[in-house]
Amino acid sequence: MSLDRRVVGLLEDDPIMGESLVQRLALEGTVVRWWTSGRQAIDEIRRAKPEAVVCDIRLPDMSGEDVFREVAKQEAAPPFLFITGFGDIDQAVQLMRAGAGDYLTKPFDMPVFLDRLSDLIVTPAPLGGGTLGVSAAIGAVERMLLRLARVRSTLLLTGETGVGKEVCARFYHQAAADPGPFLAVNCAAVPAELMEAELFGHERGSFTGAQGRHLGYAERAGAGTLFLDEIGDLPFPLQGKLLRLLEERQFYRVGGETAVPFKARVVCATNADLAERVRERRFREDLFYRINVVAVRVPPLRERPEDIGWFLERFVDEFAVSFDTNVAGISVLAEEAALNHPWPGNVRELRNRVERAAAMGLGPWLMPGDLFPESRDTATGEQPLASLETARSIAERRHIQRALALTGGEIMPAAKALGISRTTLWEKMRRLGLSADGN
Repeated sequence: MSLDRRVVGLLEDDPIMGESLVQRLALEGTVVRWWTSGRQAIDEIRRAKPEAVVCDIRLPDMSGEDVFREVAKQEAAPPFLFITGFGDIDQAVQLMRAGAGDYLTKPFDMPVFLDRLSDLIVTPAPLGGGTLGVSAAIGAVERMLLRLARVRSTLLLTGETGVGKEVCARFYHQAAADPGPFLAVNCAAVPAELMEAELFGHERGSFTGAQGRHLGYAERAGAGTLFLDEIGDLPFPLQGKLLRLLEERQFYRVGGETAVPFKARVVCATNADLAERVRERRFREDLFYRINVVAVRVPPLRERPEDIGWFLERFVDEFAVSFDTNVAGISVLAEEAALNHPWPGNVRELRNRVERAAAMGLGPWLMPGDLFPESRDTATGEQPLASLETARSIAERRHIQRALALTGGEIMPAAKALGISRTTLWEKMRRLGLSADGN
């Protein structure tokens, strides 16, 4: 993607590095604002409005992290591309979790730098346009997974049951340049006595009933992704063999004498506290450190209420088609009830409730009693109301969606139909997490 006429901020105190980057970006037609101190950058970023900021982590007056956290408080804060030495990688990863765009370690190739910067400017993660959800919390997770998909480090996904860890693993897998196969293994579901043969495969005659060679998950994953769900429940004797697989990148089939190369990237997931299990001697400490190269926490649904309506709409559409019903959507009352529900089962619970409601609902609009029949049967009073601001936002969002649907996503006609300016419509769409196609 071209960087021509793009405005980029550069925060670099090294005059040689700074001059080099300014000259190279100038060749791309980029307008560069160069600052040599953190305080100067903070003061001028608001006025310069750069589309991205290239920032060294170590600065003379403050850290790059301090600058990022100050700028993040500004409206429409630009994404940051951090430049870091090898010793600061952990800090850079923490900054990505906090919402920074990307990082590069020194020394780096200039084409790689330009590509990363272009990605931040031309294809930023759009508000409301994410794949995993529309909230800022899940948007940070999505951006992290997109960056990690470029490397093959072992990834650990943590989070409560039902938050969508496997969905995140598949998203990470599909984001890779060469995805290959995706093999998912539930470590809690396979009996302990069968797990080794299922994971590594076995040779003919290796045990009673082994009628032929069997290829295990590790081999069938090829150069793709091996997803080990509920890794905390992997039998203790097998934890050492998994550690050897990750360290040596090869394994032996049960009963085999020839080493088989292991080429897949590995994603582990757990809802358990692995550090606590290490202290209880139920999980190997060395394996914990080996799979915890990069850990990404998938937040529970109660921490990202903006995603509730997004999931409701998608699941309603899914089940309306698969069940061939006359369900048209979620009523405002049902959405209010959903926003007030704690969702202990997270996204899995939400999907199951919508599935039941779509199958059992009588009218075109799903009502609170369809989603929460237990409340309808046992409630002694009215459901607690959502705030007036929440109800207004829900109604406004649906009205804008209808206008965009009628105009085929054309902003100007939609704004005219709504009686507002195009700028006002864009601002409302940004605030409500809507793209031009109404999603």
